[in-house]
Amino acid sequence: MASLLAAENKFDIQQNYRRYLRVKEAQEGAREVYNSAKSSRLWVAGLVLLLFALASDFFLGASAGLFGVYFYGVVTGWLKLNSIEESLEELDHWFSSKGLRFEGRVLYSKQDQMLENPVDPFSEDSYTDAA
Repeated sequence: MASLLAAENKFDIQQNYRRYLRVKEAQEGAREVYNSAKSSRLWVAGLVLLLFALASDFFLGASAGLFGVYFYGVVTGWLKLNSIEESLEELDHWFSSKGLRFEGRVLYSKQDQMLENPVDPFSEDSYTDAA
């Protein structure tokens, strides 16, 4: 039998569950943007232009610009992903303090080691009136 949640925490659990799902989706999007920025081959064009920089200041500037755009994308993607992962960690800690944990997008009780009984935070059957 799955343990029941306190009814007084119902609103907070439901709101934080929704927030967790939004942050999880944002994390997936940010990870995709970060990986896309890392896989960009803009730095290769910057390197080629750097070879021509011996003959012209224009190519040196263009090369620096391409390297700047590449590293700006990588750094901003990493910073956004890092801040989202910190938010996700805070939510995991909050749910842990309530005796709950996430496996992917599914909420379980901490005592459910076999992950047999997922907790539905929107079901009235998951809550008890006794405090």
